[in-house]
Amino acid sequence: MAQLQNFKNHTRLFPPFHFVVMPILLLNLVWSIVHTSRHFSFGTLVNALVALALILLGFSARRFANTVQDRVIRLEMRLRMAQILPPDLRARIPDFSVGQLVALRFASDVELTDLARKVLDENLTKRAEIKKLVRDWQPDFLRA
Repeated sequence: MAQLQNFKNHTRLFPPFHFVVMPILLLNLVWSIVHTSRHFSFGTLVNALVALALILLGFSARRFANTVQDRVIRLEMRLRMAQILPPDLRARIPDFSVGQLVALRFASDVELTDLARKVLDENLTKRAEIKKLVRDWQPDFLRA
């Protein structure tokens, strides 16, 4: 049986990326900087710059995946809300920010209406703050 997901454990670490690739790239960057400082040349400088570029590439790839995921969640939540919310709130679906929709995705259908109204009426914008309001957590195991 899969572990129950909640606010405290919903973040996802991808071990090959977080515990293998990024530490190796960070080690490479540190070593390149040390080597460049001890034996400065055009070649060691280029190596240090490439090491930095690889770190930036790793973070960028992660950011790109998260941005695409947020766009999909935005679409999914707009469709879900169009089916669930009452007419007065349905007209306000475009007022939700991507961050608000991403946070609301964990709410059950039963609590979504009240929570959506609260988010808009109180202008709640912080994802963590909104997620903490979810009572019946709906897990999402398909995250990037």
